[in-house]
Amino acid sequence: MTNEASMTTSEEQEQMPSPQPDMSEEDRSKDAFFIRLAEIVEAMIASHGKDFATGALVLSAKFVAEGKPLIRRTSGP
Repeated sequence: MTNEASMTTSEEQEQMPSPQPDMSEEDRSKDAFFIRLAEIVEAMIASHGKDFATGALVLSAKFVAEGKPLIRRTSGP
C-alpha cells in the first residue's frame, strides 16, 4: 500500500454521486470547476507526467497569489 493520493479517472467520476442538492450555488460552482481542473490535470499527467503537471499547477498558483496574469490577452482586432 502506498501513501500516494490518486486522482480519479473519468470512468470513476461517472460513478461518483452528483453534488449534494443542499449545496449552495457557489459550492456547486466550485465543485464544477474542481472537476474541470481534475480532468485537465489528468490529461497533463497522461501527456507529460506528474512532474510537469505539478510544476504547472504550482506556477499557476504562484501567479494567482501574486496577482500576475496567467495568459497574455491581446487587445483589439
